[in-house]
Amino acid sequence: MIEVIYWLFQIYSYMIIAYVLLSWLPNARESVIGDLLAKFVEPYLSPFRRFIPPIFGMIDISPIVALIALRFASYGLISLISKFV
Repeated sequence: MIEVIYWLFQIYSYMIIAYVLLSWLPNARESVIGDLLAKFVEPYLSPFRRFIPPIFGMIDISPIVALIALRFASYGLISLISKFV
């Protein structure tokens, strides 16, 4: 059970990284993969983007903060589950 939760968080982290990397390629976010990743990742990233402004007007660090928060959430959830299981 714990391994499944760990791998789900890992897969979601990789989806965020892939979505961020797609922004470096022209028109990659408009592809089928970009649209699919946007549907999964944007609802999680949008609250971070509201509170963390881009640095120098163009460098967005909100995905980094979102990945760190996701990592802490996964550790917390896994420790709670392991305590009760």
